[in-house]
Amino acid sequence: MPEIELSAGTVEYEDTGGEGPVVVLLHGLLHDASVWRKVIAGLRDGHRLVAPTLPYGSHRRPMTRPPTPDLVNELIAEFLDRLDLRDVTLVESDCGRAQTVASRHPGRLARLVLISCEAFDNYPPGLPGRMIGAACRIPGGIPLMVRTLGWKPLRRLPVGLGALTRRPVPDEIVDRWLRPLRTDSAIRRDFRHYATHVRRTELLEAAQGLRHFDRPALVVWAVEDRMMPREHGRRLVELLPRGRLAEIRGTRTLIAEDRPERLASLLRWFVAQG
Repeated sequence: MPEIELSAGTVEYEDTGGEGPVVVLLHGLLHDASVWRKVIAGLRDGHRLVAPTLPYGSHRRPMTRPPTPDLVNELIAEFLDRLDLRDVTLVESDCGRAQTVASRHPGRLARLVLISCEAFDNYPPGLPGRMIGAACRIPGGIPLMVRTLGWKPLRRLPVGLGALTRRPVPDEIVDRWLRPLRTDSAIRRDFRHYATHVRRTELLEAAQGLRHFDRPALVVWAVEDRMMPREHGRRLVELLPRGRLAEIRGTRTLIAEDRPERLASLLRWFVAQG
């Protein structure tokens, strides 16, 4: 996997290469770029797909500066600049950093896609978000959380992956996501610092900035999402001057896991609109 040295540390990423339109895929907390594996398979033909693994707890290279949501916003913008990615379709699922990037750094973006994500005051989102925050504040909380999620009979709990998907995520993928937190104290420090430095007004500020994002935008929302209120998708579309809404049934937050073919089809259509 290629990697790039950024101002806060090394970021690994997947890059399919090619001459097609550039689509940058951003994942959420406690996942890595592999959450996009099925969508990448459905979009590879005719697109250049770039998927960084951000310092959200499943990264394998500790950061040289402690990560925060605001720092990750700047890392994403730096990543686009350093790879000289232009006319990018920026896609994000679960987390809300793309909203801030689009508000502050629209220059390299041609389009924006927000997929069932943190927004407005739902930050951290839902019960799982609050549980992660509590685990990061309590001594020994992160190892306990990882052990709980690592025990296969508990993975479908509503405070774990059961809140994110309707269908079980393959065990080898979940193990991949949890391994850095389980095995590396430096990754645990990164994760703790990120989760305890949430600035709760960030996405409210980003929402105001989205009013001025004048490029095409697609909001994709899971009708049965347990973490991201359905009305937030509609509110985001109302803010975006060129926003469109697509709601998908048969999935929760991680549409890339539950309905990857449908999501890939939507992205292919949206990028082709020009």
